[in-house]
Amino acid sequence: MPPQPPFGQPPYEQKSKLAAGLLGIFLGGLGIHNFYLGYQSRGLIQLLVSLLTCGIGAVPMSIWGLIEGIQILTGSISVDANNVPLKD
Repeated sequence: MPPQPPFGQPPYEQKSKLAAGLLGIFLGGLGIHNFYLGYQSRGLIQLLVSLLTCGIGAVPMSIWGLIEGIQILTGSISVDANNVPLKD
């Protein structure tokens, strides 16, 4: 059984909603915001599609990242991959 964190201390640090949203808007085509929030596989898909298609796939990945960035900033996406709420 893994050791428990001290009482009252969250096991994961909260991520910034502003940072995640801005990463999604400006670097969403590379999936950087998903890596930041802990969604490794989703971020890797966005990164590989953007790079392996020689930039052609970067356009739809950037649109995807833009939409997710807006969702993060508006609160539609409010938790990270560990289900920890994003801090304002």
